[in-house]
Amino acid sequence: MDFKIHHVAVSVSNMEKAVEFYSILGFKELTGYKDDNLEIKHLYIDGFILELFCFKEHISKEALELWEDLKRIGVKHFALSVSDIKKAKEYLLNKGIIQEDIEIKKGRTGILYFFIKDPDGNFVEIVEDKRNIKP
Repeated sequence: MDFKIHHVAVSVSNMEKAVEFYSILGFKELTGYKDDNLEIKHLYIDGFILELFCFKEHISKEALELWEDLKRIGVKHFALSVSDIKKAKEYLLNKGIIQEDIEIKKGRTGILYFFIKDPDGNFVEIVEDKRNIKP
């Protein structure tokens, strides 16, 4: 059996703002669905699909800092890799996604990273991965 990652789903409160945010990160819109109560969009980047759900009647996410959020059971974030994390930080700073004080850290597993939040507070990790892992 050959399992491969297909997509990650994220619920958002405003589809337009979410699509705008993720397009800054390089995602392109693939397909979508909309009715009176629900809008779904599939965004694509480098073999990966991000599935966005926007319900007319949604429940707001409790605002937690990263460390506290990691303690709650469930999916916590997804990560996007870049070849140069300093250039990625500069790009996101210029786009107004992050503030100057965002710190690039070295993780316990040895990778450089920083976190950003989408418009609804969902965590997205930016990592510098020079391992070039491919199937």
